[in-house]
Amino acid sequence: MQQVPYGSVDRDKPLIRVPFTRLAVITVCLPLLGLVACIVLAMLYHYNDATYTHCQVPNYLPSISAAISLTPERYIWRFSIGLHSAPRFLVAAAYLSFYRGRFSRRLTEQLLSGFTFLLALSENVGLLLLTYVSSTETYSVHKSGFILFIGSSLFHMLCTCKLWSLIVKYSISSEEMMSYWFKLRLFLFNGGCCVLAVYFYRRHNTYCEEGITHASRCVSIWWCCPTWPST
Repeated sequence: MQQVPYGSVDRDKPLIRVPFTRLAVITVCLPLLGLVACIVLAMLYHYNDATYTHCQVPNYLPSISAAISLTPERYIWRFSIGLHSAPRFLVAAAYLSFYRGRFSRRLTEQLLSGFTFLLALSENVGLLLLTYVSSTETYSVHKSGFILFIGSSLFHMLCTCKLWSLIVKYSISSEEMMSYWFKLRLFLFNGGCCVLAVYFYRRHNTYCEEGITHASRCVSIWWCCPTWPST
């Protein structure tokens, strides 16, 4: 085997190059495919368990927490999120470096960039917590992870939109402008879905209506959760 002198230029060459776009697409698709697989399996093989509610009224669709708490669905979901989370930590660090480069002489934006980075880490931790502690194992921990994930996600998206609004203000790049509008629309869409989910959740717990309110809450969460990683 040929010895390479220490400090040689060859030592500094990257071993693997992965295009950021490809990494982003794979990262986004993992939870989406995992979620679809879990919901389909839950409805085909564990319908009664997945659609059970505390007030025992007829229901049509499983919630995400119910769909990922059964076997083998929980293992599919954990595998997907395990692979999905590692690149998200790297992407959060990459965005922090990008923001610091763009706002190198602006203290307020630097602080906002750091806060956005912490929110990204908190979002990932919440996602891992609700994934690896299912609602049937320790409900209070699963619930705390879900709240941490949702709250951190919304504030992270809000701060991201603010930072990108400042970027496009002084930029003529069409790609950066398109990225900003894409992030803003996703934030508004996810925020609207969360509001609907909370409304239907409270209505279901208050009135125990048959099927429609719980199913509507499930659909609201189904729609918004897969779009979070794409921001």
